[in-house]
This record gives sequence, structure tokens and C-alpha cells, in this order.
Amino acid sequence: MARVKRGVTAHAKHKKTLDQAKGFYGRRKNTIRAAKAAVDKSMQYAYRDRKNKKRTFRALWIQRLNAAVREFGLTYSRFICGLSNAGIEIDRKVLSELSIHEPAAFKAIVEKAKAALPAAA
Repeated sequence: MARVKRGVTAHAKHKKTLDQAKGFYGRRKNTIRAAKAAVDKSMQYAYRDRKNKKRTFRALWIQRLNAAVREFGLTYSRFICGLSNAGIEIDRKVLSELSIHEPAAFKAIVEKAKAALPAAA
């Protein structure tokens, strides 16, 4: 059986890792051992932060909505309660965009949510 030399495969793997390490500082960009560790860690950060990004944006939308509905004499939690009572199913991202770019439409939604709230005890 013929002998298999693996230099081509190893070189391709190393090149792929070094391409991913482009832009890193110091030896991390051009030494395969340091680059591999740095790329592996960067992939872990990327995976984690794709999850955290969703969390962060949801928190931002909630803060924007809270500020927007307080102008109409409501709090965020009362607003969301009114929306569910009124049967309005719009996610927080869209509500946040409406509050910024379409204030008239947002005002109509707030009024419907306000009307659907039970009377304060």
C-alpha cells in the first residue's frame, strides 16, 4: 500500500485556522498553536454572545416601551397586561419601533390597552 503523506492536509487545516485569526494581535495571528487557542476561545465567545444579544435587545425594547407608555400615564407591566387583555399580540421589538417612528399608531395601541385594563381598585 502506498504511503500517505499528510503535509497537504495539515497545511490546509493550519491555513484555515490562521485565516480565522486574521486581525488578532501578536503571535495569536501567525503562530498556529497560539492562533488555534485564540480562535477556539473566540468561537466560544461568539456562541455565548449570540445568546446574550437577544437578551440585551429585549431589555432595550422593554426600557423604551416603559419610557414611552409613561407619557400616557401607564407603567410597562400595566401596558403589557392591557395588551394581553385586549387580545393584541405584537412583540416588544415592533412596539418599540412603533413608539419611535409611528407615535400616532403607538398612541392608538396604548389607548386600546388602557381601555382593556380592569378598573383600579
